[in-house]
Amino acid sequence: MAEKKSLTKAQIVDSLATSLSATKKDVNTFLSAYNDLIYKEVKKTKELTVPGLGKFYVAKTKKRNGRNPATGANISIPAKTVVKFKVGKACKDAIVPPTKK
Repeated sequence: MAEKKSLTKAQIVDSLATSLSATKKDVNTFLSAYNDLIYKEVKKTKELTVPGLGKFYVAKTKKRNGRNPATGANISIPAKTVVKFKVGKACKDAIVPPTKK
């Protein structure tokens, strides 16, 4: 089984800087501003669609029962608000092309 590896921020910045012929500092500034924009918009409007990528949205979970794995004791998990992401069709198709029937 292949080992799972994620790109580090430095690797992403380096790759984008190379492909865009930009400085690493400019790419890093752009990524920070881009992330800040996403955070602010999702917080303000409760959802944000990133074209070609997917949709960030705020959802509420219900109160539920769980089990402490260390002790086996039953616990109550409170309701909470979470941020979710749904992958867009363009992204899905680019990564895993649809099968032909």
